[in-house]
Order: sequence, then C-alpha cells, then structure tokens
Amino acid sequence: MGAQCLLTRLSTNAYVPSLKDFKGSLSDTSITCFLQPTKLNFVASNPTCCLGSCRIRNCRRQLVCAVSSQKVEDFLADLGHDNLKPSRKRLAVFVSGGGSNFKAIHAATCSGTILGDVVVLVTNKGSCGGAAYAKENGIPVVLFPRAKEEQQSLPNDLVTTLREFKVDFILLAGYLKLIPVELVQHYPKRILNIHPSLLPAFGGKGYYGQKVHRAVIASGARYSGPTIHYVDEEYDTGRILAQRTVPVHAFDTPEKLAARVLHEEHQLYVDVVAALCEDRIIWRDDGVPLIQSKEDPHHYN
Repeated sequence: MGAQCLLTRLSTNAYVPSLKDFKGSLSDTSITCFLQPTKLNFVASNPTCCLGSCRIRNCRRQLVCAVSSQKVEDFLADLGHDNLKPSRKRLAVFVSGGGSNFKAIHAATCSGTILGDVVVLVTNKGSCGGAAYAKENGIPVVLFPRAKEEQQSLPNDLVTTLREFKVDFILLAGYLKLIPVELVQHYPKRILNIHPSLLPAFGGKGYYGQKVHRAVIASGARYSGPTIHYVDEEYDTGRILAQRTVPVHAFDTPEKLAARVLHEEHQLYVDVVAALCEDRIIWRDDGVPLIQSKEDPHHYN
C-alpha cells in the first residue's frame, strides 16, 4: 500500500517552514563590498572571510572585499546571511495517550523556546487525546500501526511518510509500541524517548505508566524520576541522554509519585529538545551523549 494511506488527517493549515533563497547570486564578476571590522564577529564558511584588506575567493566565483565603514548587517544581507542562521528542525512526535509531553513540546515550539516545529503526529490510537490535540492545532495525524481489522501498514510505509514530511527528529512521548527496526536504522541517533523512571531501573517491556511507579514504590527506592534516552531496537535500552530525580516519600502512592515525575518530564523534555534543535548534543569517545550548556559551551550536562 502507498504511504499516503497512512494519513488519517492532513491539515492544509499545518505550518511548513522554509529557507529563504539567496538574494541574487555571486557571479563571476567581482563584487566590491565593505566591512566594519569592529562588528565582524563571525567566520563565514564559504567563502572564507578575514579582517584587514582582503580578498575572498572561491574556485568558481570571486568576491573582492575591503574593510570600510559600511555596516556588517548590509554585507550579510547581500550574502543572504539568513541562510547562516540555525534552521528550524522538523519534529515528529509519537503518542498513544493524552500526550501531555507532546503538548508541552508543541507549546515550546510556538513560544520560540524550541527552534523547531511539530510537523506530524504518529499514534497507534486515532481517538487518543494527543491525536485530538494535534487535529485541533492543524498538525497532520498518522495512524501506525493500523487496527487489525484494517489493512495493515508496513514499517517502510511509515519511513516513507516521515521522509515526505522531511522529519529531522522523532520524539516518543508515551508511545507504547516498539519502534520498527527500519525506522531506527533510517534515523540513527535521531529518535528520543522519555521513560518515567531512572533507567536502567524499572525499564523494559511491560514497564509503562502506573506499573512503573508501583514497582518503584514496592522496591523501596528512595528516588525516581524521568529519563530521556536514544531509541534502539529494544525497549528502554538506548543511550541515556538526561535524567532528573524526585523523592519517593515514605507513604507514597503511584498516583502521587506519577504526578511529581510528570511535572519533571514536561520541563526536562522541553530542555532536551531545545538542545537537540540547537545542535548542542555531543558524543563522547565512549559513545555517551552529553548536552552542551547554552550559557557556557565548556560545560556539559
């Protein structure tokens, strides 16, 4: 079956970001422009720019550049500097229930906290709260996998659909199905999941929702909290990216513990996705992912 049949609703009002084209092109004719050295605080990657009387050359095009009093902003506009800014990332969110983390992420994209846009929602339950919220906000909804009585959808169909949406990152937010191997292979190190315990404890198949919190309380653990990790071919075994802790009280209930953990989930997921969209995730030589601080590039979480 074609990938298009996966779509259960595609809103024509869905926002699709695009990059501006360069204003004109650099021809073989030399162009003279002037820079103010005190305001030049970037290094262009193509062509290479330096201070002082200089010539900027490309193997195909020439640009003669002399230092003067013209504002750098004018020079950047001539070069189409908007293309040097970080681009907004295109996000797919997977949910199976109410989608409170999905709603927090979407709100953060709308407010500018996250440099990205939710361009599609994937769910295995078309009537869930997350799907309803997506439809209300003009976000296309994809049903995967489809109900048994309907024509089955294949993993490659889902991959094709996400490629059509030009998805950069996939965020699992309470999606209760195992992610197909085909999707993991097509989006290496680009799929995140949030789990309501401090992995690797209380994770794996069957550990979700209240089951996790009941198990934490029964174990006598003094702390719990959410974990965000990369997704591999198994349940909850991918590399851990971020965690936060909450106390487990002496006479806690699963409901009370779940509420405290969920509060931290919303904040943590937004912070991590913001770092992801700003390319602030780095990988240690031993394969451990770290988050670079926005305020201090030499500090990692």
